[in-house]
Amino acid sequence: MSIENLVFFKDHEPEFEEFQTAVDKCVKGQPLQRTWHHFTNVDGKFFAGLWEAEPGCWKVNYTEDEFCQILAGRSVLRDDSGRERFLQAGDSFVVPAGFEGQWEVLETTKKIYVIYQS
Repeated sequence: MSIENLVFFKDHEPEFEEFQTAVDKCVKGQPLQRTWHHFTNVDGKFFAGLWEAEPGCWKVNYTEDEFCQILAGRSVLRDDSGRERFLQAGDSFVVPAGFEGQWEVLETTKKIYVIYQS
């Protein structure tokens, strides 16, 4: 490996995907989501990129560990017991595998994601 193997998001052409949230997961609306996927490691268990979603709310069930850094917008992450955290630009956090609840986007939200799928 050398310096050429480093992935700088600003210099890298990502794989872009745009999709509507699956109807069976939607709680409110059917928000459009976008990903700019920049990296997958050799064994396919580690991923990194950018994610963005428009306002709406959907059920989440994390089977992976995910580090998130909110770059823009406002969202609410809510667990199945109804406890919630408001998220905004500058917030960094980890969602551990096994978390279940809802992700509600109040204002179009963009984040960096780093995922490890065990």
